[in-house]
Amino acid sequence: MTDYNDVMLQLDADEATKLLATQTLGRLVERVGDRIEIFPINFVSDGKRLVFRTAPGTKLAGLVAADEIVLETDHVGEKSAWSVVVRGTARILEGEADIARAEQFDLRPLVPTVKRVFVEISVDEITGRRFVLGPEPEAEPETVA
Repeated sequence: MTDYNDVMLQLDADEATKLLATQTLGRLVERVGDRIEIFPINFVSDGKRLVFRTAPGTKLAGLVAADEIVLETDHVGEKSAWSVVVRGTARILEGEADIARAEQFDLRPLVPTVKRVFVEISVDEITGRRFVLGPEPEAEPETVA
């Protein structure tokens, strides 16, 4: 039987940040009081922040009121997989200079909708795990006492 430590490795912040920068799709989690909402978003990251575009609606309202913002992204290959989780705070970009910098990312909506609001999430904490993939090992027989 394989030990869990042989197939799962905690990533340090530098490696998690590098992996985060390779992805453009993630799941945004907002917690407002006892309610949790999850939204798929496309984003760009420079390692210190994430930027995405949105439109007025539930996601934007939740960002303003959220007690906590979390983003999770991952990748699955043939022999390994990884997952990165970012915790941070969100702010709507309103100043001309902030919006001009965000527009340089050439970030476009995945679906054909108008999304004129740029949002920045600061990376306050980043964690990650790498997993070795393979077949399920044989279970050891249970012993009856």
